[in-house]
Amino acid sequence: MILDNLLDEFMLNNNQLKTTLLLLVCFISSIGVFGQNDTISHPEEDKRYMIIAGDSIVRESIDLDEVLILKRLHFKNNTDRRRYLILRRKTRKVYPYAKLAAERLTSLNERLGSIKSKRDRKKYTKIVQNYIEDQFAEELKKMTHTEGQILVKLIHRQTGITAFELIKELRSGWRAFWYNTTASLFEISLKEEYDPINNEEDYIIEDILQRSFQNNVLESQPSALDFDFLELTDKWDVL
Repeated sequence: MILDNLLDEFMLNNNQLKTTLLLLVCFISSIGVFGQNDTISHPEEDKRYMIIAGDSIVRESIDLDEVLILKRLHFKNNTDRRRYLILRRKTRKVYPYAKLAAERLTSLNERLGSIKSKRDRKKYTKIVQNYIEDQFAEELKKMTHTEGQILVKLIHRQTGITAFELIKELRSGWRAFWYNTTASLFEISLKEEYDPINNEEDYIIEDILQRSFQNNVLESQPSALDFDFLELTDKWDVL
C-alpha cells in the first residue's frame, strides 16, 4: 500500500521532477562555464594553479587512486589451469573467515586497551574467545583439509601471527599444542605461515586475492605481512 502511494505521488510530480532535473543540468553547466577562472593554465610552464582564498597554489600533479595492473592469466597446460581454478574456489571460500578473525583480533586489542581492571580484561577476552570459536567451529567442520590449511595461512596473512600463536595468546600454550596436534590428524598445521615470497602456491593464492579484490568478489583487507606483490609477479613465472 505504501509503495502504491509512493508511485502515485511520483507520477503526479513527474513533470515537476523533469523541470527540477533540467534546472540541475543547467546549474552544473553554469559551473563549468563560470568556474573556468578557478584554474589557470600556464602553457609555458606546463603547470596548474589553483586559486584558494585569493592565493595561487602550484599543482604539478593530480592525486589518483592507486591501481594495481594485473597481467592476463596464461596457463602452460590444462592441469595448471584446473589447479588454479580449484585453488581459487577454496581461497574465496575461506578468506572471509580469515578477514573476520583479523577484525575480531583488532577489536579485542583496542577494547582491552581501554579496560583497566584485570578481571574485566579477562572476562572480555573470554567473551571474544567464545565468539570466535562459535563462529569458526561449525564452518571448520565443513572444510576439507586443504581449505583448512589455506584458512590457517590466510589468518597469518591478515593478522601477522600464526593460528597457533593466536590460540596460544588467547588460551594457554597447552591448548595451542592440543589444537595443533588435533589439526595435524587432518594434515593441517596451525603453525603454517603465509609466504608468497618463497612459496609458489602462496603466491598463486595472493594472485587470486588481488584479482578477487579488483573484481569486487572479495572485500579487500590489507595484509599484515610485508611483501610487494608486483615484485613477486616478476619473480614467479607460473601464471
